[in-house]
Amino acid sequence: MLSAILVNCIVSKAQPYAKEIAAFKKQDSISFPAKNAILFVGSSSFTKWTDVQSYFPNFTIVNRGFGGSSLPDLIRYQNDIIYPYLPKQIIIYCGENDIAASDTVSGKIVAERFKQLFVSIRSHFPNVPIGYISMKPSILRWQMKDRMIDGNSRIKKFLKKKKKTTFINVWKMMLGEDGTPMPDIFVEDKLHMNAKGYAIWQKLINPYLINEINSMKPATL
Repeated sequence: MLSAILVNCIVSKAQPYAKEIAAFKKQDSISFPAKNAILFVGSSSFTKWTDVQSYFPNFTIVNRGFGGSSLPDLIRYQNDIIYPYLPKQIIIYCGENDIAASDTVSGKIVAERFKQLFVSIRSHFPNVPIGYISMKPSILRWQMKDRMIDGNSRIKKFLKKKKKTTFINVWKMMLGEDGTPMPDIFVEDKLHMNAKGYAIWQKLINPYLINEINSMKPATL
């Protein structure tokens, strides 16, 4: 029994966010999401958007955000949180935590990590549109803005050369007249958004979502 406990400890350390991924799988086993939906995948800005469906009533949204995750985590768990759902569109928000994790993670590194994820998704779903939401500005991480802006710029440039892609820039609309993040769109931690912040995202994301009229066939493996 002791050996089993030790093995479990080792596995949990070796696989960050395994608990969150297991929770998704359990949820799916009870009620699997509809195919041909729009998949939101990424970090805590999606995790905390628990009422995301109400912001997009004309679309079917599957939210697979898990808090604290970085791009390597999305790459690690892509077989669990992306491909099973056969989405008609994928919207990604991730990269901010990569930069926050270490001063050595540059915008270039974030862009290279995103490219790795993108190429992998494309190998599975060559025709599914992919959208990337720019890393957002926040009061807590404002000192990291230069690396985030650089990463956003590199990812935007990369996606511009790819078919069926969208770069959704939320940066500018989250800034006040003084050019700094608007304080009233964040919760107390000054990092995550409140309803007012998500309302900004809704307005920016909505035009890029694929509706039922022009929807593509669901992905197939």
